[in-house]
Formats: sequence, C-alpha cells, structure tokens
Amino acid sequence: METIHAIEWMKQIARENRVHERILGLVPTMGALHEGHFSLILAAQRECAPVVVSLFVNPKQFGPGEDLNKYPRTLDADRAALEALGVDYLFTPSPQEMYPPGFRSAVVVEGLSDRLEGRSRPGHFRGVTTVVLKLFEIVQPRFAYFGRKDAQQARLIRQMTADLNLDGSVVVCPIVREADGLALSSRNVFLKGEDRRAAAVLSGSLAAVRDEIAKGERDTGRLLAALRRVLATEPRVALDYAEIVDNETLEPIASLRGACYVLLAAKVGETRLIDNALIEPDGDSFRVTI
Repeated sequence: METIHAIEWMKQIARENRVHERILGLVPTMGALHEGHFSLILAAQRECAPVVVSLFVNPKQFGPGEDLNKYPRTLDADRAALEALGVDYLFTPSPQEMYPPGFRSAVVVEGLSDRLEGRSRPGHFRGVTTVVLKLFEIVQPRFAYFGRKDAQQARLIRQMTADLNLDGSVVVCPIVREADGLALSSRNVFLKGEDRRAAAVLSGSLAAVRDEIAKGERDTGRLLAALRRVLATEPRVALDYAEIVDNETLEPIASLRGACYVLLAAKVGETRLIDNALIEPDGDSFRVTI
C-alpha cells in the first residue's frame, strides 16, 4: 500500500489510472476505522481496482464547541488495518494541504443541508460537501462508497454529484451494527460503562417503529410516538430530533406512502450519535431496514 500526502501526487496517480482505463474506487473516511469502514472497502474491492481510502479529519465540518480536537485519531492502527485488507492507496493529506492560505470556496446543497443534522449543526454539511467535492476532483473515482448510517450526508452527496455533473457514481452501503444493534461509529469509543449499554436503545427505538409498521400503522406521528416511548426508558439518552422524511426531499411526511427514512440524533451521556432506518414499499406493505 502506498501512502500519499500530496494532492498533486494523488492527482498524478488518478491520471495514470484513467489512461489505463482502470476502475478506481474511493472510500472517504475520517479515520478511527472500524468494521463499518471495512465493509465499504470490501464493497469497493469487489467492483474496483485500484482502491483509494482517504483519511482526513475535516475541520470544516466541525462547528464551534464540537469535538474536532478530541475526535479519535488512530493513524498507525488504521494504516495497519488497510495494509491487511490489501488497499492500494491511502490518501491522508494535512489540513494545510487541503485548505491552503487564501482558501475561500465552499459547496452548499440548497434545501437539503439546512434541516435535521444541518439544523442542529449549522455549517456542517457545507464542510462535508466541500471536502467531498475536493476529494472527487483529486482522486477522480469511478465509484465512491459511503455508509447509510449517514443517510442525510449520502443524499446530499448524491445531489451534489448530479447537480455538478460529476463523473463518479455514489454507492451507499448498509449500516453495520454491533450484536446489540448499536450502529458502528468512530465516536462509539467515547461510550463508557452505562453509556455504552444505554446506546443500544437507539436501534431499539427504530425496531419499535418497524414493529408498529408490521402491525399496520402508517401514521408517522404515531410511529414517532412509539420511537420516543422506547427512548424515554433510557434516562442517559437525550433526544435531539427524530423525524420520518421522504427519502429524496428529506421533508417530513404525515403518513407512509413511498420510500422514506426514520432519522434520529441523540446524546448518550456526552456522546452525540445518529441512526436511521430505511422504509420501502413492499407490495401492499413496507419493508424496514435498520
């Protein structure tokens, strides 16, 4: 595996791969890698060669008072894991390389980035879409792989890719969970003791929505009430938001019709986590994927 720090060198490698008509895949990460990231890498390796994993803790997607300084950084362990997986390139630029003095540009996906996570974390998605566009331009992937745990993020990136006529395709892969249902996240390392136990209630609340749908419930207000009842059983959990939204517009819906998401964010102790379930029509009923 070759480790690359310089943008120009990464761009040269991308150009060489295009000349040889290779199918280059990109897995963007912020490091602190876990099985969720590994599932994206394995998906990329099934369809692409070579595969680039980027590792960049992007300061522009962290707001004032957020956890940029304490975000887990485990570069040596990450590099060893990527070597073991047979990744071809690790692209790990510095903040100064990505955002040199005088950097002024930003990408905003209007109408999708100011709700849900965007409402709770103003400016967050502006930072996400800006860095992802830079990575797409630098690496020039045929396919880029993202996890469904960050469903709103994936939707924004798909919209940006379409709006700006980018060549690469966005592939959204399933959520990977612990045995008790907790969605894998780099921030899970902050969950200690009772907080770690309590965090499983997030997926439990999504399961309650799934169970109500299986019983025939279609009213989203009543579905969200069932979700909140489960979350209320855990005093260590403070809900930020829970909404059922159209999977394309991210607008709240009153009743189940087409494909939609249950999206939630909550603090477990001092750790903020997000989770979701995908609801899709299945004949006369609905299939819920947690």
